[in-house]
Amino acid sequence: MRRGGGFQRRQGGGSGLKGVVVKLSIAAFVLLICTLSLFYSSTPPTTSSFLHSNSRTQIHLEELWNNADSDGWRPSSAPRTYWPPPPSQTNGYLRVRCNGGLNQQRSAISNAVLAARILNATLVLPDLDANSFWHDHSGFHGIYDVEHFIKTLKYDVKIVETIPENQKNGKKKNIKAFQIRPPRDAPITWYTTEALKKMKEHGAIYLTPFSHRLAEEIDNPEYQRLRCRVNYHALRFKPHIMKLSQSIVDKLRAQGPFMSIHLRFEMDMLAFAGCFDIFTPEEQKILKKYREQNFAPKRLVYDERRVIGKCPLTPEEVGLILHALGFDNSTRIYLAAGELFGGDRFMKPFRSMFPRLKNHTSVEHSEDIVQNTRGLAGSAVDYMVCLLSDIFMPTYDGPSNFANNLLGHRLYYGFRTTIRPDRKALAPIFIDREKGRVAGFEDAIRKVMLKTNFGEPHKRVSPESFYTNSWPECFCQTAAKNPADKCPPNDILNVRNNELLEDAADETNSTIS
Repeated sequence: MRRGGGFQRRQGGGSGLKGVVVKLSIAAFVLLICTLSLFYSSTPPTTSSFLHSNSRTQIHLEELWNNADSDGWRPSSAPRTYWPPPPSQTNGYLRVRCNGGLNQQRSAISNAVLAARILNATLVLPDLDANSFWHDHSGFHGIYDVEHFIKTLKYDVKIVETIPENQKNGKKKNIKAFQIRPPRDAPITWYTTEALKKMKEHGAIYLTPFSHRLAEEIDNPEYQRLRCRVNYHALRFKPHIMKLSQSIVDKLRAQGPFMSIHLRFEMDMLAFAGCFDIFTPEEQKILKKYREQNFAPKRLVYDERRVIGKCPLTPEEVGLILHALGFDNSTRIYLAAGELFGGDRFMKPFRSMFPRLKNHTSVEHSEDIVQNTRGLAGSAVDYMVCLLSDIFMPTYDGPSNFANNLLGHRLYYGFRTTIRPDRKALAPIFIDREKGRVAGFEDAIRKVMLKTNFGEPHKRVSPESFYTNSWPECFCQTAAKNPADKCPPNDILNVRNNELLEDAADETNSTIS
């Protein structure tokens, strides 16, 4: 049975269900308020009026350290239409295997919850395929707060840690999930037909792999808001990861505001992009071999790839952009990156411009720092520090990249400033510089950057991902012209509480009569 946010209220005999729905409303709004209170207690948001890309004529450095202008928008992922709780009986069990890195896994988990809702299925705690990518066996339990995840989503889907044994004729029997490989970006109709049919036949299905296996653009805002509830509320890292991340942020911020940069100048990304020619012959052999072993064959020409913006920015190019924007050598930068490919020669130009560089091991010197930053946990720590930083800059923000999800989280977290270089527009400027044509170089950089988005609300245009920009579905406006964008009233909790009391009284009177 297809389920969504546009259901009509049932008439008659539904007082018990109505009471549950009211509880859902209270829980959803309490969750939203508590989460936002936690977020904003760390760094109170400020706004400035310079971040309207259609009217910006210059970039003021001091304003970049503040949050972008929200224009009256704020995050809101609570249901706005009738959203019934999951029924006591579901169509079966849904298992998924989330492959890829942290970003892909978070998106896949959010998609899995939505798929379970669509299928009216009980979701089994997702498997994280961390071993092949991270050589890490910690799994969901090792990275995320499982109890919080299940509790937060209990009004959206039923979640269990494992498929229970089936009791039949007094005997216990394991339910074996039927394995299916879903199409990439599968539409909802695939789930309500093919997947549902197999689930009813076998009692459980196992979707693997499960990265980008549900269409992102869905014409149902309640479905999209469920994704946001999963991604920004339910998926909370384990306490030791949160504590370590906060400790790093506190130490960095004790010296003033700081910027975080995700420097995606790593072997896997360079090999995937086909960006070989700037490396030595020996390094090129390593990259080409890695590509042959991990990616499909494809003819890649470095110059062509670079011109269309497919190559990650080099550390030097990152430094030149920041310098053109007015940042100087006193700027404090947190680097979130794996092992940079090509040795220190690529970092020297960047470090000469911005010597105040830190990473999690250079900031935090506790004894358990190495133990708690291995594999996925290290990526999770970097994720949280980047989320909380005053400015964030990705050097490669493709749909399967660490920065993709993080950009959306920072938008949801109060329109926190991001610097998103347009690699395609910047490529000819850097190429001219390499050929000795340096006149007007910094002016050209600034001209490109004036057209980029710095974290304010903006329309999502393909190929931008929903996980990069969930506006407007997961936001509301305090003074909305469109009723669909209107925020819940300030006294919503009192209203819901009164409704709950009225429902309880109605049920009591019905029982007595």
